[in-house]
Amino acid sequence: MAKKTRGAAVIGTGFGFITHVRALEEAGIQVEAIVGRDPEKTQDRARRASIPHALTSVDEALALPNVDLVTIATPPHTHAQIAVKACEAGKHVMCEKPFAANLSEAERMLEAAEKSGVVHALGTEFRFQAPQAVATRALSQGLIGDPRMASFMLLMPVLAGTAAEVPDWWSDAGEGGGWLGAYASHVIDQTRTMLGEWTGLSASLNTLSGQGWSADDSFTIHFRTAEGCSGILQSSSAAYGAPFGTVRISGRDGTIEIAGEKVILSDASGTRELEVPEELANGAPKPTPDMEVLTTTYDTFHMGGADVDPFAKLFRSMVDTIDGRVPSGPALATFADGVALQRIMDAIRRSNELESWEVL
Repeated sequence: MAKKTRGAAVIGTGFGFITHVRALEEAGIQVEAIVGRDPEKTQDRARRASIPHALTSVDEALALPNVDLVTIATPPHTHAQIAVKACEAGKHVMCEKPFAANLSEAERMLEAAEKSGVVHALGTEFRFQAPQAVATRALSQGLIGDPRMASFMLLMPVLAGTAAEVPDWWSDAGEGGGWLGAYASHVIDQTRTMLGEWTGLSASLNTLSGQGWSADDSFTIHFRTAEGCSGILQSSSAAYGAPFGTVRISGRDGTIEIAGEKVILSDASGTRELEVPEELANGAPKPTPDMEVLTTTYDTFHMGGADVDPFAKLFRSMVDTIDGRVPSGPALATFADGVALQRIMDAIRRSNELESWEVL
């Protein structure tokens, strides 16, 4: 008997269409429906990708007989309602980050997923990018000893100035927008997988763009972990100048650095680049084939398609878990990770508001 092809409904016509649809297809999952608020836009997206159903109702998507899995790529303040509904319908769910509007919503999402017995995942595709996966493995192998100091920095000018456009929700703190949610959530997940759980933090959120957003476009965060590492996360999406990014993690026996696609180990024997094992490698980026779907400056973050293969790995990992197989490669982030992430995100916002050190 032929193996059943898994079917998915994609909720969201922005990032959901640009990346989720292509990654699901890359993973061998049939996209049965796409759901959006604007009927004309949703129909256009469905036509471009030959998706059978263009819908404006989540309920209608959940009722489709061939939908096993739902991906959620809508504004963060809408995630809880959609995720809970999908779980209660018995659908496996992948929800984007920022995970929820607050910790209470995040906990409700996890409770619904566990009660329904579905496979649940968080959209942390960076876990499946080769440099992060190689560095995480090197740290777990003890190549630098116990990590004691870490810095994660990314400065870029994409949203600098007044001409940069973002989706309405992204510029609105009340809807969970901002660079903290869009990017820091990835880096926080990275630190948790590499360095362990956070025990405390202090943070400052800033807006450099001058567009009058209520949400941040830049952040500085100091954190400590239960394993004795202290670190700094600093990033801006609106800093003029050439893009600059680096990750460095140091322990007694050495330093791991992520520099672009390279992972470099420095220790007493010298400096060398770590090889990428075949199972952690990704294919070449897959640029968006239809540039007309990129409507804002924010959309261009994903036009290069470097996230398609990592997301495809995430979806394959979900299918393996659904089918009772042990996934290979990096661990799949679940809604439990989403709750841990949301607890940290809420503490960051409190710290910024109160200028306090937050104990977790």
